[in-house]
Amino acid sequence: MPGPEEKRAEERFAELLVQPSVVKLRSALATHNAVVAEEEEGVRRAAVALILRVEKDRGLELLFIKRAEYEGDPWSGQIAFPGGRMEAGDASLAETAIRETREETGIDLAREGMLIGTLDDLRPLRVSLPAIMVRPYVALLDRSDPLVLSREVALSFWLPFAALARTEAWHVDTVFARGIQINTLVFKHEGHVVWGMTERILTQLLALLV
Repeated sequence: MPGPEEKRAEERFAELLVQPSVVKLRSALATHNAVVAEEEEGVRRAAVALILRVEKDRGLELLFIKRAEYEGDPWSGQIAFPGGRMEAGDASLAETAIRETREETGIDLAREGMLIGTLDDLRPLRVSLPAIMVRPYVALLDRSDPLVLSREVALSFWLPFAALARTEAWHVDTVFARGIQINTLVFKHEGHVVWGMTERILTQLLALLV
């Protein structure tokens, strides 16, 4: 039985929850047995939010951010989802995703959003990156106000799933990170390049809508 808070959220998002793409995604998330990584000594935990909205004439859209350039930051300047590392005051990784999203974009998922599921935990593939485990949360958003970006975020943009699903937008390309040349799968859109952990998380999400 859904609790009072879940009932209130479903009432608020009633119109959004009947959208065919949202129904399909929510059903897929409900049956998806997300891989949960065991806690390891020395491995930090983090969470990101894949925030979805439905726009008239554009359908389901997903929020991306571009991280600001900071020396020493291994993800500096990359396209990402809002999120970050768990802090001592966070009761759960879900709270981490909500707090980090609020701090980076001004979106309060506790008040304006609804978490609808999680994807598989994952870690960076390259040993040169920090030891960290990331849990992706999928959320719906009911907000019309402009975003308020922190200093850590250079810009934000929304992409329709129709664009993300186009196979011609995906291909293997060369990217440069911290002076290292990497051949990897990328998604390109209007000058933005999605790759690395963001691409791996996005691929998980897209697989649920196939």
